[in-house]
Amino acid sequence: MAVATQSLDELSINAIRFLAIDAVQKANSGHPGLPMGAAPMAYVLWNQFLRFNPKNPNWFNRDRFVLSAGHGCMLQYALLHLTGYDSVTIEDIKNFRQWGSRTPGHPENFETPGVEVTTGPLGQGICNAVGLAAAEAHLAAKFNKPDAKIVDHYTYVILGDGCNMEGVSGEACSLAGHWGLGKLIALYDDNHISIDGNTDISFTEDVSKRFEAYGWHTIHVTNGNTDLEAIAKAIEEAKSVTDKPTLIKVTTTIGYGSPNKANTAGVHGAALGPDEVKLTRESLGWSYGEFEVPAEVTEGWTKKAIETGASLEAEWNSIFAQYKTQYAADAAEFERLLRGELPQGWDADLPTYTPADKAVATRKHSEICLNAIAPKLPELIGGSADLTHSNLTELKCSGDFQKGAYENRNVRFGVREHGMAAICNGIALHNSGLIPYCATFLVFADYMRGAMRLSALAEAGVIYVLTHDSIALGEDGPTHQPVETIASLRIIPNLLTLRPADGTETSGAYKVAVVNRKRPSALALTRQNLPNLAGSSADKVAQGAYVIADCDGTPELILIGTGSEVSLCIAAAEQLTAAGHKVRVVSMPCMELFDEQSAEYKESVLPAAVTKRLSVEAGTTFGWARYVGSEGASIGTDTFGASAPGGVLMEKFGFTVENVLDKAKALLG
Repeated sequence: MAVATQSLDELSINAIRFLAIDAVQKANSGHPGLPMGAAPMAYVLWNQFLRFNPKNPNWFNRDRFVLSAGHGCMLQYALLHLTGYDSVTIEDIKNFRQWGSRTPGHPENFETPGVEVTTGPLGQGICNAVGLAAAEAHLAAKFNKPDAKIVDHYTYVILGDGCNMEGVSGEACSLAGHWGLGKLIALYDDNHISIDGNTDISFTEDVSKRFEAYGWHTIHVTNGNTDLEAIAKAIEEAKSVTDKPTLIKVTTTIGYGSPNKANTAGVHGAALGPDEVKLTRESLGWSYGEFEVPAEVTEGWTKKAIETGASLEAEWNSIFAQYKTQYAADAAEFERLLRGELPQGWDADLPTYTPADKAVATRKHSEICLNAIAPKLPELIGGSADLTHSNLTELKCSGDFQKGAYENRNVRFGVREHGMAAICNGIALHNSGLIPYCATFLVFADYMRGAMRLSALAEAGVIYVLTHDSIALGEDGPTHQPVETIASLRIIPNLLTLRPADGTETSGAYKVAVVNRKRPSALALTRQNLPNLAGSSADKVAQGAYVIADCDGTPELILIGTGSEVSLCIAAAEQLTAAGHKVRVVSMPCMELFDEQSAEYKESVLPAAVTKRLSVEAGTTFGWARYVGSEGASIGTDTFGASAPGGVLMEKFGFTVENVLDKAKALLG
């Protein structure tokens, strides 16, 4: 029996702690310190404030909870288990960090129902939360009526010192303050410990003052270890502030209850050890066995959470039923979004082109595409990192998403590439049908690569519009010329990298990007004008590569191009054909999609018997060997660029019809 004087609150908080302690100890891997210290604030939040239905983790109007300090994930798994989620059983907790378990080493939204976003890389979660809150604000402005609020939920975050050290969090939190996202509430686990030791060695700024400067409301709970009433009052105060987000700094002791390891770096990222586990049980008066949850907690908290959740959803369902009666058209649109169903004919106005049409840059074609689909695709929302007039990403059918104008769809992210991408992940993972896009120069994908990788891992269908895609950018020089960037994006699993050759392929790229809701897409687009090609196809972009120009019979040589270099291949093929050679030209806008095609289709495009192949792309030759083979060759840029007009650079670096001809003739012998 446990100590009789422990209240239900104390039992519940300690149940969180010891599920974390025991799971980390059994796995001999993990981070017990944060769950031990943050358990009181998490319990108060989940028991008194968080609105959710454990039996329907996807209930739309639930509050969103994000554990930005994802290394402390046993806190979240314990909360899910103790509030009645079927997705985290006691067996899952016993198998923490093991093969096949739904309790991986950091929270993964695609693995564990009840986990909203994938966190772990510090700072990403709080940025995702900004996106979640922005999505809520946008949908509320769009669908709510004076007599019916069907979109009305909060986004809560627990973040740590590491999240606040990472620069990406500053980018997103600055925007959150600017936007006045009053339904975003962040609880900062102020425990002063990181892996290297006390944060005094590197992190001594006043975080609250920084957030005040961002435009946040701030509160300090000085005793987060035992003062549950102060935590509850802080959250109540935060909810009363409707015109700005709130940071609640909760000072805690990492590893609370451990006699020898509390308040040390040793409890941050390692199991306590059998002796210290025993001492901690004694210290906190916990005489229950490993993974044992007191019956009082199950009866007093778990059942209450299940019953309350069902009641909350039933209440919302009643409100929505009335909404459907009064506002049938809006309700139908809302339900379509929640189903993730694209409107019929959304792509009907995407243009196709002929060689007679004016040559323009694919970034301009991208602008045309965005404005062709936006009126029929109201879920499309996004913008640029202060490069709107270079990226050409403004939606002409909408105003700017700003404080007091959340219904609008043009998002001004400012010069915040990394935060921009992470916010878009949050918008995508709100799971309300919104389709976020964001834009910058291709070379600055490196600034947001961490968030792009998480887009792919978390199955967040963000559309990345990346312009100025090669040395043809020109005078800005090698700092802005992305010679290696496309190849580096192609190696990220589950990310589609598309480099269209003309206007028709750009339309095809948008078809691919919009339809793929669980795969992010990166569209690499030119600054320079490109001709529209006779054989280009919007639909064939979805196959990744296709024959854009062909010969009679079996080809002697295959030229493979992407983007701006496809036209060079076609021009060279015409001259080679005139000289009596049989040449095929393949446009390969997306390697990933081509690799996923059937063996028969791939053979029809790149026959194994044709070994003389030449790839042409204004970027590194890395990655092309698997398509050109040992007997083929590649024209590319394996050095940095230079500062000069784009046309001059393309000539100097060999991206000319003449150089393609020379290399092709060498292969032909």
